[in-house]
Amino acid sequence: MEKLWTGRFKKALDAEVNDFNSSIRFDSRMYRQDITGSIAHASMLGKQGIITPAEAEEIKENLAQILADLDAGALEIDPMAEDIHSFVEAALTARIGDTGKKLHTARSRNDQVAVDIRLYLRDRLDAVKTQLTALCRELLRLATEHRDTIMPGYTHLQRAQPITFGHQLMAYEMMFLRDIDRLNDCRKRMNVSPLGSCALAGTTFDTDRYYEAELLGFDGISENSIDGVSDRDFIIELSSAFSILMMHLSRFSEEIILWCSWEFKFIELDDAYSTGSSIMPQKKNPDIAELVRGKTGRVYGDLMGILTVMKGIPLAYNKDMQEDKEGVFDAADTVEQCLKVFTPMLATMRVLKENMKNAAAKGFINATDCADYLVTKGLPFRTAYKITGEIVGYCVETGKTLESLTQDEYLQFSDKFEPDLFGSIDMAVCVAKRTSAGGAAPQSVDKEILWAENRLKTLLD
Repeated sequence: MEKLWTGRFKKALDAEVNDFNSSIRFDSRMYRQDITGSIAHASMLGKQGIITPAEAEEIKENLAQILADLDAGALEIDPMAEDIHSFVEAALTARIGDTGKKLHTARSRNDQVAVDIRLYLRDRLDAVKTQLTALCRELLRLATEHRDTIMPGYTHLQRAQPITFGHQLMAYEMMFLRDIDRLNDCRKRMNVSPLGSCALAGTTFDTDRYYEAELLGFDGISENSIDGVSDRDFIIELSSAFSILMMHLSRFSEEIILWCSWEFKFIELDDAYSTGSSIMPQKKNPDIAELVRGKTGRVYGDLMGILTVMKGIPLAYNKDMQEDKEGVFDAADTVEQCLKVFTPMLATMRVLKENMKNAAAKGFINATDCADYLVTKGLPFRTAYKITGEIVGYCVETGKTLESLTQDEYLQFSDKFEPDLFGSIDMAVCVAKRTSAGGAAPQSVDKEILWAENRLKTLLD
């Protein structure tokens, strides 16, 4: 296939150089966006009288047919093409001759690729947002179901205070709602049309960039033509949003892996989302969660790759920027793949409530409530804290729990302990009393769920 830039050159490109220079193997996935952008450009050229209305219609009709043929498999992308833009233009010219060559008037591959990647990533962002919304809704369902399922909350991976499983799940809900918010913000800055910036300096033709932007669903145009072709902030920002999202999935995966272990045994994953061992028949491994955790590093690498590519590039376009696509394509593919299996993995897991409750009872996680009880009897918190610590030490030595001690044993440490103590350190009561905004009490969790439902609706509007 003849190169679009052959006029200046007298010698064919070396075969190895051609392969090294070509981007068709990865940018071919943008064929739909490339053709959509070209149809809009042809419409603008016809509207402005830069080409005749008849020529514009012929170009648009044939571009639409090329798209239909590609979708149907009747036309295959030539792997020897330099890029998807060259392939589409060559296919168009082969069908309608010189009229097809007029399409590239008042346009460069620089602004063409910039608009293609924005259109493509806008579609991918929307797809991830849809999957993330499904995850948020599943978490809301689970949190509602387990609003009063008692479990130990942890700090430093040590049992700390009693919470509910619903409260723990809502912590992840908040993370994923922020991820949707970040994607929304990213989309705003992405949804700007660079088409019409041409190579870097704009064009001498009387174009209408706003009309093209409107046809393509953009909110506006890039206000500086140099920035229009050299900006890749939106790729960096999307890669960053994907990385943060994967970090949240990875943290959640880590907890699922822990909860599945015999040492915790808080949940059991469905057989459809677990694997076995080739040598140990008893094993049921949380491989899906482990893979999500592992793939997070891959998405981080994609972010670091584009940051490194862009850090030293002078204005405007440079060939380095061809490296902007593979990383973010990989990040989008990875995020979608992870979300596709993560949500149903959660939906099908079995929550072992009794194991959670038993773990809560054995970790002295109501010690803070014991100290708070003494505070209500008039002791300073630090004094109450010291006394409770001594009681916990006594329990460790005697193999008892705070609930199993007698009142006489408590009175050895302070005369402030009265019979109502045992109601105060009951695990369900300890959780129910945490009614502060955002707290662990079931009624507080209900408020969190309602807030999150409303927040999700707002983010999707």
